[in-house]
Amino acid sequence: MKINLKSFSNVFILLSGILLFSCKSVAILPTKQPLKNVDLKLLSKEIDKAATNLKNLRSRVKVTYKDSKQKQQITLNLRLESDKVLWASASLLVPIAKVLITPSKVEFYEKFQKTYYEGDISFINKQFGTDFSFYDLQNVFLGNPISEMKSEDFKRISHPQFYVLAPKGKGNKFKPTYFFEPNTFRLKEQRFIIPGTAQSLSIRYLKDQKMEGKVLPKEIEISFFDGSNLIQINLDFMRIDFPKKLTVPFKIPEGYKKLSL
Repeated sequence: MKINLKSFSNVFILLSGILLFSCKSVAILPTKQPLKNVDLKLLSKEIDKAATNLKNLRSRVKVTYKDSKQKQQITLNLRLESDKVLWASASLLVPIAKVLITPSKVEFYEKFQKTYYEGDISFINKQFGTDFSFYDLQNVFLGNPISEMKSEDFKRISHPQFYVLAPKGKGNKFKPTYFFEPNTFRLKEQRFIIPGTAQSLSIRYLKDQKMEGKVLPKEIEISFFDGSNLIQINLDFMRIDFPKKLTVPFKIPEGYKKLSL
């Protein structure tokens, strides 16, 4: 039996190329518990792949607010056009307020005191001691980490249940810590500590739901501790769809008083 060495070498080169490509494109497989030793760059890629990306979102959200003195419930009609606008209309049996947020501005008005606000996103950041951008808020609603996982350099914190990652360095005004499910690579919690204070902010994703092939939060719990008081806001996304076109009606009524915040 004759062996054609040239043909054999060509097959060997082809197989070697396939094996080399497979090794380079290896992924971290989903597991019930986090792996002890894992390549953080590969893990970041899997987390990015699991993130939710969409063009338009429309949802009805039940919001429960609770602090040490009171508990209230309202309904939000929420609309999101990716990277462009976040709009919400709040109701308490009747419409009570509207909010419009874009990358460059924040506007809202409320009907009880007949007041309105026009400014930038610093208004929201002042409430929580954060440094969020419009895109960060968008990611919060979509269940994505506010950091770009590919561009950040992360360290891992040991945890028996989740992959826990935190950015290296001290460049952030607040220090985020992320908790990811090892079987889906979806975000379960993003926690923020405000350096030099006793303040902390936690955003927990209690349930997810799958709609038209997209995974989105079903229930979000937001907890803010200012050093002495705890505020909790629960969001329950009751109805979700993805319209091709969105309208975001917003006009400040005449005669309303401008807030200076």
